[in-house]
Amino acid sequence: MMRSFENRPDTAVIDEPFYAAYLAATGIDHPLREESLAAQPTDWHDVVNIILGPVPEGRPVFYQKHMTHHMRPEFGREWIAQCRNAFLIRAPEDVLASYTEKRSNVTLDDIGFVQQSEIFDREADRLGGAPPVIDAADVLAEPRGTLFALCRALDIPFTERMLHWPPGRRLTDGAWAPAWYDAVERSTGFAPPRPSVPFENLRDDLKPMALAARPHYERLLRYRLRPAA
Repeated sequence: MMRSFENRPDTAVIDEPFYAAYLAATGIDHPLREESLAAQPTDWHDVVNIILGPVPEGRPVFYQKHMTHHMRPEFGREWIAQCRNAFLIRAPEDVLASYTEKRSNVTLDDIGFVQQSEIFDREADRLGGAPPVIDAADVLAEPRGTLFALCRALDIPFTERMLHWPPGRRLTDGAWAPAWYDAVERSTGFAPPRPSVPFENLRDDLKPMALAARPHYERLLRYRLRPAA
């Protein structure tokens, strides 16, 4: 999604701006931890000043890729009301299978479903209705229709440039990119959809997390935008 939006001529992007603050606050060990801590502010107040400050290069659209587990409860969340917020969801079995390819140890807190549900509720209460939700399976199966529906919900024009982009690393990629973004760097568009990971194929220690995350996923799934025809 970040590649898709960055390929728009009117859009600037920022990659997981709370990552270093999250690492500093939790002490958690992630790949390229020290490089990530050195690359970003570790005080969440400074992060908020950046994401609410001037948009890079004066672009009219500022796409901010956030991971909900980075936006910890002790970090202020009032700034969220000053942004247009959309929620990308993915089946918990797929998230867990993907996450453990890079980092074997994982907890429910690491995959962000509970935090995403909390932030969704906060935003829905503020708006008086559900904010835009898109499902990763729809993005892969029908990228044009799903992105068109998302852009319409966000009141920004859709462009075909969101569907394809040149391969390679970007200056806007986080310092952690070498550990996590190998497939992203090879991509030139959205990959064809793959079958979802069956629950029974998960490691036994991951199954309780998938069960705990699924109600949060299914609740947001009820509000997902349908791909436009």
